[in-house]
Amino acid sequence: MGWQALLEGTLKDRAEQSVQAIVETITGSDPGAAGDPSLAGGTSGPAVLHGYLAQSQGGPDHAALAHHQLHHALTTVADSPTSASLYSGLTGVGWALAHLRGRLPGLDGEDDLVEIDEVLLGHLDQAPWREDYDLISGLVGFGVYVLERLPRPAAVACLERILERLAETAEHRPEGITWWTNPAWLPAEDREQNPQGYYNLGLAHGVPGVIALLGQVCGAGVAVARARPLLEGAVRWLLAQQRPEGYPHWVGPQGLDRPARLAWCYGDPGIAAALLGAARCIDEPGWEREARAIARRAAQRTADKAGVVDAGLCHGAAGLGHLFNRLFQATGDPQLGEAARAWFERALQMRQPGRGVGGYEAWQIGDDGVLTWVADPGLLTGAVGIALALLAATTSVEPAWDRMLLVAIPPQRMNDER
Repeated sequence: MGWQALLEGTLKDRAEQSVQAIVETITGSDPGAAGDPSLAGGTSGPAVLHGYLAQSQGGPDHAALAHHQLHHALTTVADSPTSASLYSGLTGVGWALAHLRGRLPGLDGEDDLVEIDEVLLGHLDQAPWREDYDLISGLVGFGVYVLERLPRPAAVACLERILERLAETAEHRPEGITWWTNPAWLPAEDREQNPQGYYNLGLAHGVPGVIALLGQVCGAGVAVARARPLLEGAVRWLLAQQRPEGYPHWVGPQGLDRPARLAWCYGDPGIAAALLGAARCIDEPGWEREARAIARRAAQRTADKAGVVDAGLCHGAAGLGHLFNRLFQATGDPQLGEAARAWFERALQMRQPGRGVGGYEAWQIGDDGVLTWVADPGLLTGAVGIALALLAATTSVEPAWDRMLLVAIPPQRMNDER
């Protein structure tokens, strides 16, 4: 059974109105004004949104806007040095282009992608690896880009090098395999609290991201003999960190025992999606049972204990709506469907027409270093991500864009009984 629209009636109408308001706001602005080509907060994010609007609503305007924004992003990274990061650098721009090529008529860019492949392959030649391993800016994020490029030989070569780097940086502990977060990679506040570093339990920055990536690598049949033992050890380690009330943000010398907030970046929903995806990729029913239990626990947490302040994709209400929607569509569990609807309704309640971007503001650190409400048009924490989540909840077009989040879950095998 394919992807189905989740929202109906008045809730669907409100969601469609919100998407339209966001689109009108971002379309009326100059996508290149800030010179940011990135996937998280720059031009590549709106390109993905317009690509999916072209699929779901038709018409040439959205396709043309997506073409224009991708061209801007590629031109910018060609003219200005940038990191290799998925969310703020070169591979994120490449991912958007690679992902939309099969969805937008007339979109080519293969020469640009070949060049990105070559740059990444050279970057991955560093040994020993001293940079981050995570999804946002490290090895796992590079893997997300490369998966989009399979089955090209250069993509296979990049994945093999990513696996080499993950293997050489892995820590083998009694409870399984994990990866250490260097304090040098942390924001100042976290580094002050954790001067020795820690083991991160968030999908965005930690071991769940490695698990999701390794599952997809195994599912693609690439270097399985190397990837599968790492995957199995990482899942053992992850499950050993579980607390009855939910996963913490991290564990270590100054580890937190309290559960993380509900979000994609940290907490049970993102972990459940990562684990379920890996379980489906290698047909491991025990992991699937664990993932479903984690998801149901997350669905039971009340809004006042969820730590949700705004509506963004990364750690907001629309992001949770999308995660629970993705989990519901993969499992058919009605409890997860109800959680998805409830979080989408909460996201729609947060909209204040006339403010921010299409009525949405994000709770972020402002230019003065103080948390405040800001107009954020970006994909990861702002309005473009909210629009993508709402679009997925109101149409029958599968949101394969969430492969960048590592939460796209393969279908269950027909004869499986879980």
